Amino acid sequence: MKKKVFFRSLLGVPLGISISYIITIVGSFVWAQGYYVPCSSYLVELMGNEINAVILQTLLSGLLGAVFAGSSVIWEMDNWSISKQTGIYFLITSIVMMPVAYIANWMEHSLLGFVSYFSVFVMIFIVFWGVQYLIWKSRVAKINSKLK
Repeated sequence: MKKKVFFRSLLGVPLGISISYIITIVGSFVWAQGYYVPCSSYLVELMGNEINAVILQTLLSGLLGAVFAGSSVIWEMDNWSISKQTGIYFLITSIVMMPVAYIANWMEHSLLGFVSYFSVFVMIFIVFWGVQYLIWKSRVAKINSKLK
């Protein structure tokens, strides 16, 4: 199990960085009027310059990728209920996601900013969870129909 978590985490690092990079491109396209904005101006100010800010954001994005990918082994715990799997996966990912989002200034640094960002995180989590649930439910139904 530990080996599986380790290797998934390693694979998650470049995936997290890639997703973050795509988000910066889409965000720049939508809001930056033809300019590329790799990270928030607050992070640039905090880190002293843009390259340091981009390096930090890249490391944080890699960390997120590692955590999301590594903790995905939870879904393979057959002796756990779907509720327990969901709760623990959500707890692990949100415990890492929220500080990363705060440090990278992906959220406003206020209670309202935290609540808003967390709400969006929960909605995205529910959508992805629901889609995965429906996919697996369909697969199980196909297997069961073949067994009959």
